[in-house]
Formats: sequence, C-alpha cells, structure tokens
Amino acid sequence: MMGWHSGPWHRAGIWDEEGSGKVYDHAVVRRLLPFLRPYRRQVALALSATLVTALSFHAQPWLVGLGIDGVARGKPLPHVFAVAGAVVVLAAVSWASQHFQQATMASAGHSVLYDMRMTLFRHIMSLSPAFLDRELVGRAMSRVQNDVAALQDLLAAGIVNMLSDFLGLGVITFFLFYQDALLAAVTIAVVAVMVLVLAVWQRRARQAFLRVRQAIALVNANLQENVSGVRVVQALTREQENLNRFAQINADNLMANIEAGRLAAAVMPAVDLLTALAIALVVTVGGIRVVKAGLGLGALVAFALYAQRFFEPIRNLVMQYTQLQRAMAAGSRILEVLDTTPDIQDDPQAIQLSHIKGEVEFRDVRFSYVPGREVLKGISLRVLPGEKVAIVGPTGAGKSTLVSLVARLYDVTHGAVLIDGVDVRCIKRESLCRHLGVVLQEPFLFSGTVRENIRYGRPDATDEEVEEAARAVGAHDFIVRLPEGYESYLHERGQNLSLGQRQLIAFARAILADPRILILDEATASLDPMTEQLLRQGLKRLLEGRTCFIIAHRLATLQEVHRIIVLHEGRIVEEGSHQELLARQGLYAYLYARAMVSTPSGGSILLKT
Repeated sequence: MMGWHSGPWHRAGIWDEEGSGKVYDHAVVRRLLPFLRPYRRQVALALSATLVTALSFHAQPWLVGLGIDGVARGKPLPHVFAVAGAVVVLAAVSWASQHFQQATMASAGHSVLYDMRMTLFRHIMSLSPAFLDRELVGRAMSRVQNDVAALQDLLAAGIVNMLSDFLGLGVITFFLFYQDALLAAVTIAVVAVMVLVLAVWQRRARQAFLRVRQAIALVNANLQENVSGVRVVQALTREQENLNRFAQINADNLMANIEAGRLAAAVMPAVDLLTALAIALVVTVGGIRVVKAGLGLGALVAFALYAQRFFEPIRNLVMQYTQLQRAMAAGSRILEVLDTTPDIQDDPQAIQLSHIKGEVEFRDVRFSYVPGREVLKGISLRVLPGEKVAIVGPTGAGKSTLVSLVARLYDVTHGAVLIDGVDVRCIKRESLCRHLGVVLQEPFLFSGTVRENIRYGRPDATDEEVEEAARAVGAHDFIVRLPEGYESYLHERGQNLSLGQRQLIAFARAILADPRILILDEATASLDPMTEQLLRQGLKRLLEGRTCFIIAHRLATLQEVHRIIVLHEGRIVEEGSHQELLARQGLYAYLYARAMVSTPSGGSILLKT
C-alpha cells in the first residue's frame, strides 16, 4: 500500500517502551493518514453527516426558546405546534445522520485496522532473526494486538465523536453569542478556569497513563515467556517462583491502573462542578436581564440549555483524553515497528535462481552477532554439488551460525557465501529459500492438519506427493494411525504429537519441497533408535545428489558423510573423513572418544549402508 522509511521511531536495537504519547501528535497523524486514503470517500461522507448532526441537534434549544417566547407573547397555538414539530423533525434528522456517520466511520475504521494489521504482520515477518533475537516476542505481539486495538475505538467511533464534539462547541458558541453576548462572555469565563484545572490534571495524568502502558507491556512479555517455556518451568518446579515474580509485575500493573483510575475519577467531578457554576451564573445574570426586560424568557431558557450543552462536549473530550493519548502513543509505537529496517534485504539488482547445482562456498567468512565479538573467524570452505558435509565441534564453536549464513538468516560481517558462484546477497531471498531445506533439532509445526504441515513449503503438492514424502521418511505408518490420518488437526506447535513424530513430519516437509541444499541441524537428536532406523533407509536415497550440511553431536551418525569439518572457536581446525580424523588424534578424535564414553553403544548410523 505504501513505502515506509526510517523515521524518528527507528531504534538500532530494542523497540522503545518509554514514549509517553502526546494528546495530539501531528507527526503520527501525518504518517498514519495514508492508511485512511483508500477510504477517503467514506470518511468525507461521515464528516458531512457529523456536521448535519451538530446543526440539527444544537438548533433545538433555539427553537424551544422561540416557542416559549411565542407563548409569552400570546401567539396562537399553531405557532407552538409548528415549533414543536420542527424540534421533532430536527431530532429525527439528527438521529438519522448520527446513525449514518457512526456506521460509515466504523466501516472505514475497521478497514483501516485490517490494513494496518496486515502491514504490521508483513513487516514483522520481513525482519531478520537477528533482530527478533534481540526483541521480546511478547513485545512484538503487543504491537500487533494491543497497539492496533488502542487505535480501534478511536478510528471506529472516537474520531467521529471528537469531531462531533468540536463542531458542537462551534455551533453552541455561535448560538450563545447570537442569543446574548454578555451571557456568552460569562459562560466562556468559566471555561478559562476549566482549562487551568485540566492543565494541572494533564501533567499528572500523562505520567500515570505512561506507567500503565509500561506495566501492561511487562505483564504481556512475562506471560508470553512463561507460557512458551511452561515445560521448563514445570520440569524445574519453578511454578511458585515464577508466580511470585508475575504477581509482583501484575501488582505493579494494578497499582498503575488504580492511580490512573483515581486521576480519571477526579477530573469529571471538577468538570461537573464548573458546569453547575456556569449554569448558576447564567441563571443569575440572565434572571436579572429578564427582570429588567432586556432579555426574553425564552431566550434565557434557550441560553441555559446551551450553557449546559456547552460543557457536554468538553466533558466528552476530557473523557476521551486518555483514549486519544493512548492512540497517539500506539500510533507512534506502530510506526516504530514499520520504521524498523530489516537487516536482510534484497539488493535492487538481485537475481532469481530458477535452478541450482548446489555448490556452496565460504570465502574468508567472518560473522559477529555483537560488534567486536566474532563468532566465525575467517572460514573458507568449498562444498561440491551433492556432497554431504558434517559440521562438528564443541558447543559454541559456530556450527549453527555457519549453516544459517547459507540460508541467509544472517548476512556475513566480512567475506562472502556463494551458491553456484553467486553471492547469496545478490540472490532474491525468496528464490534462494526455494532451493533450501532446513530441519532443526526442535521442529516447529503450525496449527493445522498433518497434510497442511507437510505441504507447508510446497502448497501445490498433490496428496499423493505428500504421502510419498511421508513414506520416504518413515512417517506414513504413524500418521495413518492418527484419528483422522493426514487430516488430523495438530495443536499449536504440534504438541499433541511426540517429539519424534514432529521431527518426522518436519523431515517430510523438507523433502517434499525438493531442495537442492539440505541443512540438518541436530535433526536426529530427538529421535529414538527405532524411529531413526525408519528414517535412515529413506534418507540414504533421498539425500543422494543433494548438497547436505549435517550438524550432529552424536558423532557415530556421521561415519558415512563425504567430509567432516571440525570447528573450534569460530575456526576450521580439522577437515577429513571419519577415519582420517580419528587417525590424527586431534579434536575430533577427542570428541568422538568422549561421545563413545557417554553412549557406549555408539548410537545408530544415519547414513550407513
């Protein structure tokens, strides 16, 4: 719908949670206006209806005054009936126009929110894992859910109500001065006192409502973290400790909301008191004017009605203060997300790869997650098409980082990663990913059927192809035993399956996509020996002709790969076959010996004939 560029909301790292939010922020409004542009006709109609509503509604006290003056001056009953009829007609017009304005603006507002959520979701999905690693997931969810919801009431109805109130103030002010300038001046004088009271209240309210937003953000982040890590929490019996911590965070949220509620409760009685004061002054001064025959009784009644109505829009605007401030803050936070530039972006001259052989080359690759702390230190490696290469080394050696660079989940800090001689930064990422398959140690399945999850990377695959992929990795038998077979619905992350079953589905998903380059990052670590035995025969055939990177701690599973690359502290320290590396008695031999001590059976052989 539009292009977004870096603005004042962009931060190099974590999104800002400290912005207090203005009651009106022109920069935010100007940046959000393009979302309204496709619905400008509906907005224009709603604004026109708002003007009609204000005029028809606020003309009624004037007619009441005319009717009373007519009776006082002895005019015939038809005059009174005509005035009464006109009041009824204006009330009907006001009702109809108000209904039209609210329905029209609600339709436009919800359409804007739909577009905004889609834009946010699309943009967050474009952000690199490097950025999302730094950002709390709960905070990202809060931007899409809570911040957009904060705009919902404003866009669906609030903005129309506020415009109606402003127009109402203008119409009422006109009628006040039209009826009597002196009484109008008395009424307006009370407003000056009210402005002073609201200015003092605003300073305290702004900080209070800021604390509310900060507190609920912490509640959401802590809740998401505990729900996602519930297995670890329960395994380590941390329920009570985490409950105590959440209770403290929730208590802070409670106190922040109570304080904000107290401030909100304090302002309305003050407004009502000043309203009563204004009406009392109008009745007093106006009564004197009537007695001295300078003002008609009807005009005084109309003026009293207008004085009361004059403060209703002000009361409404005060009530909408928190909503408007919250909406401005939410808009600022939404723009901050949209202004976050993805670390991984396609070069304007990037090319499409319709077919690849599968050659992968690392040229003096260096990489840092944090500036100044290199994880990979000058990696140079060439992997031929169809070659199966194992990457091993101690924890933290850089194994997963190395293969992540192939998939361009991150960009190298120095050097280059090439596929078929082309720098991955010069390849459209969508094109690159079509030729890659990745299976991680912790498989991620989506809510949906088994068939939909296997077909996830290749939506156009036929049912027969899906089942063939499942058979190839040994998943078909357990799938058909599920209550609905391939149509069985998986819960979030596939939690209604065992870890091994989820892993087999992940393998089937990767194989169905028919990648030329396959990355197995501890992909068999969660499989029991029997399940791995089922997988082994299918993988031997399916990996034939594919370039494959295998990361595994169970070194006995790597004896039949073409090459083993040993990493240590971000550098390649050894390279060769299983037997060659054992003969060198270096780091690989040491790791292998330790693995054999910890698992005397040696585990199963992933690719052994």
